[in-house]
Amino acid sequence: MVLWQYALLLFSALLGGALAIVGSERYRTLLPSLLSFSGAYLLGIAALELIPEVFGTPVSGVGLWLLMGFFIQLLLEGFSQGVEHGHVHAHKGVGLGFALRVMIGLGLHALLEGLPLGTGVEVAGKAYHHSEHLLFGIVLHKLPAAFALALLLRGSGYGRPVIWVCLAVFGLLTPAGAVLGELLSIDPVWRARILALVVGSFLHISTTILFEADGSHSHGISIRKFLIIVAGMGVAYLTAH
Repeated sequence: MVLWQYALLLFSALLGGALAIVGSERYRTLLPSLLSFSGAYLLGIAALELIPEVFGTPVSGVGLWLLMGFFIQLLLEGFSQGVEHGHVHAHKGVGLGFALRVMIGLGLHALLEGLPLGTGVEVAGKAYHHSEHLLFGIVLHKLPAAFALALLLRGSGYGRPVIWVCLAVFGLLTPAGAVLGELLSIDPVWRARILALVVGSFLHISTTILFEADGSHSHGISIRKFLIIVAGMGVAYLTAH
């Protein structure tokens, strides 16, 4: 990875949080549309590029690692309160422990998804390059997640200093994961497994977003949301080919 890519990951988190802090009511109506687009894009790049790469490596058992990523993300939501999907369940009168619990869930996910960034997977002499589309998928996902995080913390009574610290940590953990992955010189087989974990978490996040596209009490989908989802998958198709 190069410097602008690290900066983009941090900027997307800070921008999403800033929109929530300075104009939450003005921009909150855009959150469902942005979530739907990012969820569709994540699902698109997972199906069109990341899953074929994962299963195209001669590493045995990657399907199990993908399922593990799905269920690890399910467990992390117990800490993060579903912020990754745009959920905002504010709790008044909570101490710093609540913010810490949310950041543990979000932080572990952010660190994990950064590990395979910036390095192609090479197994048995064959190279697999996923970094660019994985990067854009994370950025698109990070912005609405940061928006929801700031809304959650603000609604729970935390002041701006705490909110900005949490946003900065959230923005920095994915680049930190990328740096850690490069410094540790992770074995190519483990890189493929880690990528499978990330893909599994993406599948959980993206499908949950799309299932909730028009709210949990509706079994249909509006034409507008449908077109946004098609657009997200269309962009994923065009960038993956």
